[in-house]
Amino acid sequence: SRAAAPPGPPIYVDLAYLPGSWSARTVDEEFFRRVRALCYVVSGDDHLKEGVLRPLLDALLTAKHQWGTDTQVTLIPTFDSLVMHEWYQETHERQQELGITVLGSNSTVAMQDETFPACKVEF
Repeated sequence: SRAAAPPGPPIYVDLAYLPGSWSARTVDEEFFRRVRALCYVVSGDDHLKEGVLRPLLDALLTAKHQWGTDTQVTLIPTFDSLVMHEWYQETHERQQELGITVLGSNSTVAMQDETFPACKVEF
């Protein structure tokens, strides 16, 4: 069980990495109310993350609605996911209303013997 967070104002950051694996379960609506980022990076391409991805994404929508500001938010997934595709299609209109952009990329980076998807973010 998690202890309740102490009351206080939200924290504003430019970029926040959302945890992967088992830690992804700690990211809920309260997290997004308290940690307000211009960009959230959704990382962790594993079967554990896939199981909690939809509630995590829905929590972002619910919390963003309560921010009460016109802050634009960019969501940057670092892996391809059927859950992400379904969520994107089902909530696209709501994302637009709330000022949430999902950034996709077909770019790849080759380093040594590995090639992996990549996305460039500039501030």
